Amino acid sequence: MKKEEIFQNFDKYVLSTYTRSPIIFVKGKGMQLEDISGKKYLDFFPGWGVNNVGHCHTKVVAAIRDQITKLIHVPNNFYHPQQAKLAKEIIRNSFPGKVFFCNSGTEGVEAAIKFARAYGKDSRYEIITMEKSFHGRTLGSLAATGQLKYKDGFHPLPAGFNMVPFNDITALKNAVNEKTVAVMIELIQGEGGVNIVEKKYLKELREICEKKDILLIFDEVQTGMGRTGEIFAFKHFGIKPDIMVLAKALGGGVPIGALVVKNDIADTFKPGMHASTFGGNPLACKAALGTFTAIFQDKMLKNSREMGKYLLKELEKLKRKHSCILAIRGIGLMIGIELKMDGKSVYDECLENGLIINCTQGTILRIMPALNVTKKQADKAIHILDKSLENITKVG
Repeated sequence: MKKEEIFQNFDKYVLSTYTRSPIIFVKGKGMQLEDISGKKYLDFFPGWGVNNVGHCHTKVVAAIRDQITKLIHVPNNFYHPQQAKLAKEIIRNSFPGKVFFCNSGTEGVEAAIKFARAYGKDSRYEIITMEKSFHGRTLGSLAATGQLKYKDGFHPLPAGFNMVPFNDITALKNAVNEKTVAVMIELIQGEGGVNIVEKKYLKELREICEKKDILLIFDEVQTGMGRTGEIFAFKHFGIKPDIMVLAKALGGGVPIGALVVKNDIADTFKPGMHASTFGGNPLACKAALGTFTAIFQDKMLKNSREMGKYLLKELEKLKRKHSCILAIRGIGLMIGIELKMDGKSVYDECLENGLIINCTQGTILRIMPALNVTKKQADKAIHILDKSLENITKVG
């Protein structure tokens, strides 16, 4: 299909639920994407954090190729080896527990909500979540999300969610009542502006949850699978959750999500209480196993830590050069650049110059390159961002 025909087909046949940039990508490898005209882009926001190991990593591709000729799908009322292997790998790298598989982050959050309500046995059902949080687009996860802009037009949303300010332990204590069954939190609010949880706050939160038999749910949909330099972000803080939600990078580009629950509450879900038709099918699980292999064999966690420090250092240099940069923050390769001006124009300028980043909350640029990013690629991205900022401020 030619370029104009593709655009016309989208206009005619695809629902307009996205604001799309007029670029048609046809090929990707590692940190690079190529559009239909042959122009190459350096991808520093690969698939909204899905492609943590880069586009079409050889170990993920090999795993998919091996599985796709054997068995693509089998229903969950039977067994298959790949799901068993993947569940073991997730638990081996997180905490003693059990796993439920689904297809996306929002499905994982929905499973966490249902699990918490089942744990509360109808008498406790309220879940405390954070302002500026983002947990998904389905009705339950949307109700849990702490941003009003996503909720407009979808009321009434499911009840039972109580929003409090992020990192405010007094507000959280005041929100707890006899109906509270869980607290759900992102350790780094990605879409909310790359806001990082404070260690003291998280420690006190864990203590409150233990004292009052409240489930602590970590939404690691974006922070999981090495994004922060640890395989899961909770390892930075020394605090384990009762429940963890995974998705995005878990499958290396193939859709898969997971709910991980600690052993002593795992029997809350009984057969028939929750399900997912495609959840944990052989193809998705084999892709996820390939992703784990890529991360560990290629030493991506170490690279994420080292390159994260390097990028933060170089971005601080840009901050000293460009007065429009208000703050730089991040852990590992999950980095936010807070601007004093609109960030959309910077995003557009970077895209024009061959660099893909993201803008959230109007003024926050998000940088999340693949975990195997090189110093040369980082320097190129910094150079493009530098020039883009210069061009935008000149126009301004």
